[in-house]
Amino acid sequence: MKEGIHPNYKECTVTCACGNTFVTKSMKDELRLDVCSACHPFFTGQQKFINRGGRVEKFKKKFNIE
Repeated sequence: MKEGIHPNYKECTVTCACGNTFVTKSMKDELRLDVCSACHPFFTGQQKFINRGGRVEKFKKKFNIE
């Protein structure tokens, strides 16, 4: 690897809006997030799936076609 062209990675403290913090490596000293894996609905199991009909079903419903 060439010398002097790679960024200097240092320990970075990541803070989420929910209060969760963890340490990783980055070029910055500190990062602030809105959503992390501790509070994201997909990872917490709080995600709700909405079963929406496709375009054909919407058309049939709109024009009362069976």
